[in-house]
Amino acid sequence: MYDLELDRVVMEIKQVKAKKVLVQLPDGLKPKAEMIVDYIEKKTKSTVFLWLGSCYGGCDVPSFSGLKFDLVVQFGHNKFLKEEW
Repeated sequence: MYDLELDRVVMEIKQVKAKKVLVQLPDGLKPKAEMIVDYIEKKTKSTVFLWLGSCYGGCDVPSFSGLKFDLVVQFGHNKFLKEEW
C-alpha cells in the first residue's frame, strides 16, 4: 500500500554504521510499527527504538535528554525539497 523505502533506510543505517536508531512515525503508520522495526533489525545489526509521541511533520524532531541515537529516521508524507534562494 505504501512504499516506505525500508531498503533505503537499511542502506543508510549500514552506511553510517548506526547501532542505535530512533524511528518516528506519524499516527497513520503506527499500526505498522512492529513490522518496520522487525524489518530494520533483521537487516541490520542496530537496535531500533520507536518514538510513539506526537508527530506533526519533519520539523517535529523528538526531544529526549540523556539518550543518544546514531540516527533518527522520520517517516512522513512528503519529500523535503531544498529551495534555492
